[in-house]
Amino acid sequence: MKILVSYFSASGVTKNAATKLAKLLNGDLEEIKPVSEYTKDDLNWNNKNSRSSLEMENENARPEIIKPLHNLDDYDFVFIGYPIWWYVEPRVVDTYLDNFKSCKTTIIPFATSGGSNIKGSVNHLKNLYKNLNIKDGLLLNNEINKELIKNIINK
Repeated sequence: MKILVSYFSASGVTKNAATKLAKLLNGDLEEIKPVSEYTKDDLNWNNKNSRSSLEMENENARPEIIKPLHNLDDYDFVFIGYPIWWYVEPRVVDTYLDNFKSCKTTIIPFATSGGSNIKGSVNHLKNLYKNLNIKDGLLLNNEINKELIKNIINK
């Protein structure tokens, strides 16, 4: 079974979860990297004019990313990780998924969040990418449960 763990991390929290997950699953690791990195000011959700606020306000925003390194079709499972912003995935993750509009790979979202669950972002992804095989996701704020991961893969 071939596994890819792709992730976007603005503060390092999601990167930490992705690194642990890739190691646990013996998978490849890929960072979803915006061409223009997010600064602390960009991430200020209290500022309605911050970069992240403006992007999240616009459903069609697609921040430019450095081209993906891997082709999702080369994998059996792709775990895609992100912090939850405004109850959904950051638009930079949508930019990434726009590159793979018709793959047959099973995609399993995972997220980190200080207060939101992952359900809203998974539903958002499933609605945006109806042609992708997106499964229910995982919130990985704490220790990663290997048995839970295996159960999701085997569903």
